[in-house]
Amino acid sequence: MGNKMRQFGLIIFGAVAGVMLSLNFSAVANKDTQEVLRPLPVEELRAFTEVFGRIKSDYVEPVEDKKLITEAINGMLTGLDPHSAYLDSDAFKELQIGTQGEFGGLGIEVSMEDGFVKVISPIEDTPAFRAGIKTGDLIIKLDDTAVKGLSLTDAIKRMRGKPNTSITITVLRKGETKPLVFTLVRAVIKIQSVKSKLIEPGYVYIRITQFQEQTGENLIKAIEKLFKESPIPVKGLVLDLRNDPGGLLNGAVAVSAAFLPVNSLVVYTDGRTDDAKMQLKASPEFYLRDTKIDYLKRLPPAIKTVPMITLVNGGSASASEIVAGALQDHKRSIVMGTQTFGKGSVQTILPLGNNTAIKLTTARYYTPNGQSIQAKGITPDILDESAKDDTERLRESDLDRHLSNGKPKEVKPDSEAAKLTPKPAAKAVKPENDDDKNKKRELPPEFGSSGDLLLTQAMNYFKGGTAASNKSSDSAKTVN
Repeated sequence: MGNKMRQFGLIIFGAVAGVMLSLNFSAVANKDTQEVLRPLPVEELRAFTEVFGRIKSDYVEPVEDKKLITEAINGMLTGLDPHSAYLDSDAFKELQIGTQGEFGGLGIEVSMEDGFVKVISPIEDTPAFRAGIKTGDLIIKLDDTAVKGLSLTDAIKRMRGKPNTSITITVLRKGETKPLVFTLVRAVIKIQSVKSKLIEPGYVYIRITQFQEQTGENLIKAIEKLFKESPIPVKGLVLDLRNDPGGLLNGAVAVSAAFLPVNSLVVYTDGRTDDAKMQLKASPEFYLRDTKIDYLKRLPPAIKTVPMITLVNGGSASASEIVAGALQDHKRSIVMGTQTFGKGSVQTILPLGNNTAIKLTTARYYTPNGQSIQAKGITPDILDESAKDDTERLRESDLDRHLSNGKPKEVKPDSEAAKLTPKPAAKAVKPENDDDKNKKRELPPEFGSSGDLLLTQAMNYFKGGTAASNKSSDSAKTVN
């Protein structure tokens, strides 16, 4: 028996080593670097094969080789950071569909932490958003299945499903003594990437909920429409990136390029390989895909100089942080709100065979002035101290195994972050009883509505004249 086990281990060891070796040569062959192929970790591979063999021979039930290898790959990637992952054929397909703005499910951005699924952000106008699922909620049960022990991919599969079917989600929420139970009805999630409206003559509001393939072009359509609708020249523009979890990088570059001078640096990345070192600028080659028509040429010239305020919060992540950082560093817009999420790492999708892929963290994002976004986020010019719930929000730095901030360049800020206490909206407020208050705590805020205090303060800021000129971030001072 022992000899057979040793022979079996050697066979598996040879197979694994062969695969690793071929992958190593393939990776090196595809790089432009002169990195020398390092020797394989023989002792660690031997331990792997021994464990593999023991499971095959001694585990209480037979286990397929495919399952063991897949779980090993899963563990190898999820052990790196919260965003690296193995994508099986279903997950890979869902990722591709999701970037196009339509998919089936509940409408929440999630990550895995300590064996549970943690909500990063609910997506607007989705079943999860309307039910009151909040950032930071810890999902512990899906129907009658405990989440502990499931991979993130498996948990997402259970949450996805045919439209009009229901699922019961049990969550733990900070401040609540008992688990909360939500019964949600799945739907086809159609994300409207860009929302816009004319607040009043001369002032326009644009909200980006997620960065998708068509976000840049949809933004231009919204700007054209708003500038035509306003009976007087536009005097102020509010760009709302609150609770925007990110999305496609070229979408972030397109949005930034709409407001910045041509060829301005939007963001740069730094990693170990040449491919991971990029400078992305406000020029067509960095935001156009599948088309040679530069839709930004349709923009009204005034869009490059109209005073701007960009709204952010702890749910603003990744691509939305890139936009906020670029506009802030180039002194194009005042950034108002709370510290952003801090997701400043680059994930590269590397397709494998059988329609699978790995999502691998390959670089960090840096703002034009050299500030690392990772695990830190963007600090607003004007801090919204009234958003107490946002200070308790889950952020990148709270995630298990999060990537460190790295070593950003030392850049002195142009101004200190001013503290602002938003004034209440000038509207009679009906007294609330305790039931009404409890009910409202369960509902997410309606961004862009008449009750949006931060938007109201942005408008007050415009009209007070403090933000009328964006030549320097020094214009961001405390409003009395």
